[in-house]
This record gives sequence, C-alpha cells and structure tokens, in this order.
Amino acid sequence: MIQPLRAPSPQQALAEGEALLASAPHKALTQAEAILRQAPGYPPAEFLAARALRKMGKGKQAVARLDALARANGRVPAVLWELGQAAAEAKDTQRAIAALQALTQLQPTVPGGWFLLARQLRKAGRTQDAWRADLSGVHASSRDTALLKAAVAVQDGDLEGADRMLAERLARDSDDPPALRLHGEIAWRKGEMTPAIARVEQAVASAPGFDLARDFLIRLLLQTNRLPEALEHAEVLQASPIPSPGHKLILASVLVRLGHQERAAGLYRDLLARDADQPQVWQNLGHVLKTLGRQAEAVDAYRAAVTRQPTMGEAWWSLANLKTVKLGPDDIAAMKAALASLEDTADERKEDVFHLHFSLGKAFEDARDHAASFAHYDKGNALRRTMILHDADAFSAEVEAAQRTFTSAFIATMGNGGCPAPDPIFVVGLPRSGSTLVEQILSSHPMIEGTMELPEMMMIGARLQSRVDEGEFADFAAMIASLTPADRQRLGEEYIERTRIHRQTDRPLFIDKMPNNWQHVGLIRLILPNARIVDARRHPLSCCFSGWKQHFARGQTFTYDLTDIGRYYSDYVGLMAAWDTQAPGHVHRVIYERMVADTESEVRRLLGYIGVPFDAACLEFYKTERAVRTASSEQVRQPIFRDGLEAWKPYEPWLGPLKSALGPVLDSYPDAPSV
Repeated sequence: MIQPLRAPSPQQALAEGEALLASAPHKALTQAEAILRQAPGYPPAEFLAARALRKMGKGKQAVARLDALARANGRVPAVLWELGQAAAEAKDTQRAIAALQALTQLQPTVPGGWFLLARQLRKAGRTQDAWRADLSGVHASSRDTALLKAAVAVQDGDLEGADRMLAERLARDSDDPPALRLHGEIAWRKGEMTPAIARVEQAVASAPGFDLARDFLIRLLLQTNRLPEALEHAEVLQASPIPSPGHKLILASVLVRLGHQERAAGLYRDLLARDADQPQVWQNLGHVLKTLGRQAEAVDAYRAAVTRQPTMGEAWWSLANLKTVKLGPDDIAAMKAALASLEDTADERKEDVFHLHFSLGKAFEDARDHAASFAHYDKGNALRRTMILHDADAFSAEVEAAQRTFTSAFIATMGNGGCPAPDPIFVVGLPRSGSTLVEQILSSHPMIEGTMELPEMMMIGARLQSRVDEGEFADFAAMIASLTPADRQRLGEEYIERTRIHRQTDRPLFIDKMPNNWQHVGLIRLILPNARIVDARRHPLSCCFSGWKQHFARGQTFTYDLTDIGRYYSDYVGLMAAWDTQAPGHVHRVIYERMVADTESEVRRLLGYIGVPFDAACLEFYKTERAVRTASSEQVRQPIFRDGLEAWKPYEPWLGPLKSALGPVLDSYPDAPSV
C-alpha cells in the first residue's frame, strides 16, 4: 500500500528556506509563509521572512516584522542585529539606534554592532556618541582572534600571509575598519604608499572615530608631504572624546612642517603645563624656539630635556648644534657619563650614542682639543654610516646620466614647454655651503618670500627616476625625452600647487632652499623654464668637513664618510660645470668667500640675476625676522663674519681621505677642473 507523503517538519522546511535566502529570497519568503500557516507566530519562520523581505528591498515590511520579533525576543542578538540593519537601510535611524544599542549591551565584544551603531548615531547628528561607539568597536576588535592572528603575522614579518588573511576577510566585509587599517600597515611596510594611504583613508571614512587609524593616516600623509590633508586630519583628532597628549603632539608636528611655529610652541607649552616631566616635549619645544630665533629660550628647553633624561643624545646635539652655545667641562662630564651608562644597551640606543659622540665632538672643538674632537666626530659618523644606505657608485652613475642627457642640443630638441610661472628661486648646492645665508639675504627683499627646504622637486625627480628603475624606460635619457610639453607643464604646475601651502605672504617670488636640487637643474629648466637657480658654493674642505661634523635630522646620507662626501662634492661640481657649458648664464653662482669679502657687490649681482631692484634691507639680512630651520639658523641672525672660513684647518692631519676624494676639484676651486 502506498503511504501518503508526509509534509516536511517546520525544521526541515526552515532549512530549505535558509538555503534559498541568498540566491532566491522571494522563494525563501514563500517557504517562510508556508511554515507560518502551519505554525503561526513560529519565531524562526518570522525571522526568515523578515530577512527575505530585507533582501528583496522591502525594508519597511522587514522592520515591522523584526520589530514585533524584537519585542517578543529582545534578548536574541541575531534579531537585534537584523533589525538594526533593516532599519538603517529603511532610513529609520532612531529605530536602528535603539536596536543596535540593545545589541551592543548584549554583545559588547562584537565590533560590527558598534560600528553600525556609530554610523546611525552620526546620521542622527550625535557626533560625540558616534565617536565613542567607533572607539568601542575598535576596542572590541582587539579581541578578534582572526585579526590578532593577522597582526601577529605582520609582527613576525610574514606580510604575504597576513595580506592573504586580510584580503579574504575584506572580501566578506569591505568596510571592516580595523582590518583596513592593518591592511594599510602591510602596504606601508612593503613600501607601497599609495595603497597604504587608500586603505587607511577607507578605514577612517568607515569609522571616523577610529583615532589610531587617523593618527596613522596623518603619519602616512606627512611621509608623502601631503601637508594640507595631514593638518585637516590632525585638527579633527583634537575633538576626540578620549583626549590624548599624542593628539596635540602630532598636530604640532604637522604645524612645524607647515612653518606654523608659534602655534606649535603653544601646544608644546600646554602639554608641559600639565606635565613638565616630558623630555621629548621639552626637546620639541627647543626645536621650535630655535627656529623662531629665540635662542635663550631654546637653550633652556634643551637643558630641561637633558636634565630629565641625561642619555637623550638628540637633546645634547641640539644644544651643541646651536653653534653659538659652548658646552663646558660639566657638560662634557655629563655626556661621558651618559655614554658610559649606555654601554650595555648601545645596540638598542644607537641614536643616543651617535648623537652624544657628535655633541662631544663639538664640545671638544670649542675647547680646542682637536684630536679628541675629531675622535668623537669620527665615532659618531662611523656609527651613523652603519644605519643608512648610500651607494656612492650608483649616485655618481645617476649624475653622469643627467650630465649626458642635458646637452644644449637635447634642450633645443625639447622645445618650449613647462609651467611659465616665474615664482620659484631655487637655492642649490651642498649643505653647509652658505645657502642659508643666501636665502636670508634674498628673503629680506620685499618681493621675495623665504620658505624652507621644500621636498617637492626631489619627489618629482624620484618619481620620474622610478620609471627607469622599474623598467618602463631603457635609461634616464629615454624617460626625460618622453616628456611631452603637456607633461612638463603638468609637472611644473604640480610643483607650484604643492608648494603653495608654504607661502604665507603675497610676495610674488619665493625661495626653495632644498640644497640637493642641484641634481635636478635640467629637470627644473624643462618644467619651470622661468625659475631662477642660485648655486651657493663654499671651499670644498670647509663645506665638506662642516657637513661631515654635522648630524642632519633626515636625508644627506652622503655626509657620514669623508670619502663619500668628497665624491658627492665632486659629482656636484662636475654636473654644474657641464650645465654651465650647455646653458650658459642659466645658473647664478655665489661663492661664499666672495660674499664674505665684498657683501654689497655680491648682493647686487645676485639681485640683478633674480631680476628685482636692489634693496638695502638685503645688506641687513640679520634683522629679518623669520623662521629658519637649518643648522645655520643662529649664524644668519648675525652680520657676516669670517671666523668660520678655515674651521677645517686644525683637523687637516685627519682629512687625507677627503682630499683624495676631492682630487682636482680641490686645487681648481672656485673654478671647476678643466675637462
């Protein structure tokens, strides 16, 4: 006898409906309604029906059913989660907030609920509550085992493994803020700045209250010199409901980069008023005060730093680097004691160790103990050289490629092009060549604004060189030749636009004092044909030795070895001499010793080249009040003096490697060696 077919149980029918939900929600709804006809009010079927309605775009109907379910089953997180999502999609913000608040009370360790709640609170105009919800979501994410596993992989150096884990996670939820931030960190660690910034920007856009992600984004923007955006995010961070001294510190860092020194000083003073026992903040304040020319206050700030942390090498070097301050016997004893205390941790404290050696080198130089001075400078440089990358052969090859490329014939074939703006005055040369003096003289003119050492041209040059390094072009010449007039105009306009943030006045001309731009005189000619280029040059032994005993905060990797710096100076002289031959008169040269000997004549020549009338204020440049961030910041606030012209002389017995590297460049100064 044939048995009649049995209707499936509600559980079986429910499983079939669940299987249909993703691909055919209308069929899932039909299944749910059939179950409800057999078992009216059956909660799992009501839940299936509501989810099917949401997937079908019938948000209001879904909310009505979910709302009824929530009233009857208010302690079921899945119901509250679905109601929160459905209400959000139906633009029923208040109902979404109520459901998600109930959900996060039940499940405070589930990040998704907090992030969705934050978005709804923000829509309701409850910004501070939304910010706190985002922060709660971030805190909950710290317990997420999958995220923790990816983070451990990153710390262990398994970037590819972590990348795969996060890519899979983000494929499921593309707006997961903590996963996006960590994914951005992986790109950053790989040196892939564009995707790094994009991912962290997405994390911040998804969770604007994610303070740690915003802080990381600011640092990435600073690294890529996107200063206006960095400032915007740093200002936002100040409004966090969970205030942190770090927020003020990073805002101050951005302000310093933008040249807003007074406001940065105010932030540092606010932090110290709350807690004076912060040596790093005292040091930062000292840097700002030095830049502003408030030397006595800067000394006090640096001494406050080393008093609180005697092993703080950078603060000692900052004192020594004031040039007009002499470190005495008590300072020498304190620095020697600091070095001795660092012996057991020297490998972990290399920054402090080499800064202390540079500082002792300056202290013994002031004491005229040149043997001890050279020994400490030598130790500081040798240690620093182990921490940086500089390939002198590769650099010389790049310079030779530029020299071969930018011939008069090549320039003629490129024709007109570039951005016609006459605004920029590039002051180029080597560090410690007198370029800050030239900048101070020029910025004393009412038509010329001084800014700082701007990295924009170096960044444009590096970006173009990377196209050769990555194989897009066979060599440097092919890459440069590929630039169309439109390309060159775009690059020139990019430079003008990106440097605009540093211009604080309406003066028509401005100075870019990045010394390393001598490497790009040909590129400057192509993309900014009306720019002026001033080559500040100083005796090779004076310039190179001064650079060698100077520790630079960043860049200038060629300065930590006497042979390296001698080769670099020779490369510079060679390229500039070649350019003089190919484009006579395009670059104006200022010989430091001549400027010292006959200042007025040299200043008149310089202003004549720039194309501005003579102004007597340029002869009283030391009275011009402006921020100066270079190592010569105190010296250019005094009249020109001759004392430093031969500071290398007492060290001559140890300068053999430098003389050998300079070769004929040394004997022919101030002219270039004849080819």
